[in-house]
Amino acid sequence: MKRYDLRHLHDDFYDRMVELIDKGLKVDEVGIFLFEVGDFSSIQKSADVIKETGHELLNSLKFNEVDWTVVVKKLSEEERKARAEAFAKELEEKAAAESETKSPEEKV
Repeated sequence: MKRYDLRHLHDDFYDRMVELIDKGLKVDEVGIFLFEVGDFSSIQKSADVIKETGHELLNSLKFNEVDWTVVVKKLSEEERKARAEAFAKELEEKAAAESETKSPEEKV
């Protein structure tokens, strides 16, 4: 298990987090990432980034008044590809369902 403090990057920590997962963790190893919350959009975005890369988000919790922690497990390349593809398909299906529910005026 490794702990990474990304607070100094403010809201620009996503690429660094992915880099640390890919290069700093071994397969099946867990990483703890601490980052600054800001306007709370970074919480959902960090979870989405982890899902997009195919790793496993184990936990996401408030650390203190301004900081957040995500716990991530690095998965094997095969597992990552399968999860990333499943997540992309899920997003496509969600977008298709949303476009079907729009009224004709909204589609224009």
